[in-house]
Amino acid sequence: MTIHASAEDYLETILILSNRIGAVRSIDIVNELSYSKPSVSIAMKNLRENGYIKMDAGGYITLEPSGRAIAEKIYERHTLFSNWLTNLGVDSKIAAEDACRIEHVISDESFAALKKHVIENNEL
Repeated sequence: MTIHASAEDYLETILILSNRIGAVRSIDIVNELSYSKPSVSIAMKNLRENGYIKMDAGGYITLEPSGRAIAEKIYERHTLFSNWLTNLGVDSKIAAEDACRIEHVISDESFAALKKHVIENNEL
């Protein structure tokens, strides 16, 4: 199943929030992304129905293994690209915005090669 960039962003945000605040609810995602409550609600329903997250009776969201794997993959890409671009002299806000776009389209093979190059050459 192909997952869209927007779903990857939601999963990444859940991961980031769970690391930052622990328990995550939809309102936390609304506040973090500045999206509308209905948009986040629809997205959470879709992620839940596709087995990427689960939501308990209190509305707390946790990543299922498949959702966590995607979130961690996207977060790793975002972090590497954002840090790398910043170290190259790109403004941190622009670097983060560009990283958010690049992280979704680069192939696994290209990312692995670029990551290896960046690490081997101490470019972070």
